[in-house]
Amino acid sequence: MKKIVFFLQAMFLLSLANAQTLTTPQPSPTQTVKQNFALGSIELNYSRPGKKGRKIMGDLVPFGKVWRTGANNATTLTFSDDVTIGGTEVKAGKYGLLTIPDAGKWTIIISKDVNVSQPSAYKQENDVVRVQANVVNTPFTVENFTIIFADITGNSCSLEMMWENTYISFPIIAGTDAKVMKQIDNAMNKDNRPYFAAASYYYDNGKDLGQALTWVNKALETNKEAFWMYMLKARIHAKQGDKAAAKAAATSTIDLATKAKNDDYVKMANDLITGL
Repeated sequence: MKKIVFFLQAMFLLSLANAQTLTTPQPSPTQTVKQNFALGSIELNYSRPGKKGRKIMGDLVPFGKVWRTGANNATTLTFSDDVTIGGTEVKAGKYGLLTIPDAGKWTIIISKDVNVSQPSAYKQENDVVRVQANVVNTPFTVENFTIIFADITGNSCSLEMMWENTYISFPIIAGTDAKVMKQIDNAMNKDNRPYFAAASYYYDNGKDLGQALTWVNKALETNKEAFWMYMLKARIHAKQGDKAAAKAAATSTIDLATKAKNDDYVKMANDLITGL
């Protein structure tokens, strides 16, 4: 009898040793989004619950209560540089992203606490900033809770949230211009001057076009085959209203880009001439 019991125990232990670990899909998949922004980046970590036939807003996600803004663990945002949200400066670092949804408006909370995974853990004294965002009702249904970065420029972007038929967004502002202008001022006092980069920044950001033209001409003195520089020169002239000079620079772009077999710049230059 003892031998039989021992044999059964041995077989049971052997079956446990040979058991396979079962891996199944996450009910609310996690997602990490790293977005290059301004002179640095923003990293978002959150989980994406599904609608799955349920009523979401005002039901699964109650109105008037703090929400972790996702599922599973806390939702977080990490800023590599200082930004401004709702007129308040947010220093570089990692923060919790919380919300208080309502039918017509959401309260967005950036918190120093990065571990709020349930309403009872929330403490208002950890708020860094609160901002209001109006609800837009969409004509389509979003199955999985979604957060994206959109409307990205050199100095701002929008963080957008969508689920069910609800859409909200709020702006994030970077102090890019002051930093870049300081870099340009410093660089222009050195021997190896970034003329083309500085001219491009001035053109793209609506600054002194005369100065931008001076710098792009300086850049062309060191690289007379640079069709991309002639393209910038053509755009500056066009923006100044000097059509003849713009056409001449665009023609140089076409000649040099054709020689370099760069069809993209040939097309851009031809389009500019057509639009003069």
